Amino acid sequence: MLDPVWLKTFLVVAETRSFTRAAQRLGLRQSTVSQHVRKLEQASTQQLFVRDTHSVELTADGEAMLGFAGTVIETIDRAMSYFTGTELRGRVRFGASEDFVVGPLPEILREFRRSHPQVDLELTVALSGVLHEKLRAGELDLVLGKRRADEDSTGPLWTDQLVWIGREGLEPDLGDPVPLIAYPPPSITRARALEALRAEGRNWRIVCTSGSLNGLRAAALAGLGVAVFARSLIPAGLAELAPGHGLPDPGEVEFILTARRSALRGPTAALSDAIRAQASRLHGTH
Repeated sequence: MLDPVWLKTFLVVAETRSFTRAAQRLGLRQSTVSQHVRKLEQASTQQLFVRDTHSVELTADGEAMLGFAGTVIETIDRAMSYFTGTELRGRVRFGASEDFVVGPLPEILREFRRSHPQVDLELTVALSGVLHEKLRAGELDLVLGKRRADEDSTGPLWTDQLVWIGREGLEPDLGDPVPLIAYPPPSITRARALEALRAEGRNWRIVCTSGSLNGLRAAALAGLGVAVFARSLIPAGLAELAPGHGLPDPGEVEFILTARRSALRGPTAALSDAIRAQASRLHGTH
């Protein structure tokens, strides 16, 4: 049998890549953490970590155990919540891409808070690249954002076409260089726009850089230039450029909901389920 206590310890060690940090987070002695991992390895008959004095890395079997352990712990937490009738309590550090701040996401979060009033929800709005960095650093529990469509990872909530946009009715004279409105690095849409222009040998100039969706929208409404957005997330007052605009295809982008494995239980799992259930509201409503 795989003891849930061992599995929880394993997940924290896998996340922190450190027995010392895992012990601190769990409030256990380091020797106890080592014992839990050793017992789990004995029970599974597989080595889960490769460790030396400087690093702790997952083996191939350890990577496989991540999925099983997360599912087991999540199922146990949900079963306990169901049978004990206890309200969800705790904190969820949720990161959302800038693209969603003016859409239906606030209403989805409001409905979640109404259903789970004892859950403290901390919202961080930033570029997708920044949010993924914070997730990897353990600063966020759950992230809703973009990733490149050519990345090999878990399945997306949906895939969308990237398109060139500008002020409604704009008939741009897109000569050399192309006037570009973009988020700052590490913006995915900025990177795709520049890659597409480079591939066709087109020159460009950045006429506006803003980390705010409203800032980009204002620049586009003023007719300063053009931008790349997901087709389903074109801001109000802006429109996809008419066919024949002559700009290169920027490709596709995927929208994903991803969590720290050790955090995907309790309130974080509940928020993840709520957003997944409402994905159709997020997609294609802008």
